[in-house]
Formats: sequence, structure tokens, C-alpha cells
Amino acid sequence: MTAFFDTNVLVYTITDDARGDVARSRLSDGGVISAQVLNEFVRVARKKLRLDWAIIEAALAELRALVNDVRPVALSTHEFAVSLARRDGFDIYDALILAAAIEAGCETLFSEDFQHGRRFGDCTIGNPFLSGSGG
Repeated sequence: MTAFFDTNVLVYTITDDARGDVARSRLSDGGVISAQVLNEFVRVARKKLRLDWAIIEAALAELRALVNDVRPVALSTHEFAVSLARRDGFDIYDALILAAAIEAGCETLFSEDFQHGRRFGDCTIGNPFLSGSGG
């Protein structure tokens, strides 16, 4: 199974939140993220968690080492995301993550921001923090 990870899953890896163990476990199996996810991670780590740049940069290096691929946000991704946002009412940034996951051919998008179990073509949303979620 190829998994794509939303920003919220990555953020838990650097917190004391109980969901951090689940997030680290899921990421240890590898997967895919986008450059957008890395950018959002930096924003949350800096603005909400108030972490120092050295800690953020070390966390980024660890995250990039765990995943199999970091996808760019190409024009095709943007156009696909706009159509998803229009059709399904998503925020454009959430739609960009979903579009990147679908374009990458991922079977699962791990996220808290979408409806668990919802399918978009061959990609199924999985909230890794729900009890019994096999994703």
C-alpha cells in the first residue's frame, strides 16, 4: 500500500501528543508527501509550536529520510486541486494535498482533515488516529 501523509500527521511526530507514536509508526513504513506538506509543517512548527529553526530543520531531514518521495506542486496538481475544491467544497490547500496524493497513485491519504473512509478514485482517506483504523 502506498500512503500519502497530510501535514497534521507529520506535525504529531514532533509533539508529546499521544498521536505522535501512531504517526511515527505509520511514517516508518514509508510513503509520499508533497513540498506543500513540508512547507505547511514548517509553518506549524514555527508559528504554533514556536520551535527553533535548528529543531525544525532536523525534523525536516528526518521526515524526508522516512518517505519514499516528495512530490512537487505542479501546474497539473494546482488545476486538479481547483477542480476538487470547486466540486467538493474543499479548502484549496486541502484540495492540493488530495490532488497530490491522487496524482502520486497513492491508495491511502492519511489525514484528520477529510472524512475517514471516503474514496476519491483509487485513493481512500484514512484517519490513522481512529481506533482500529487499518488505513
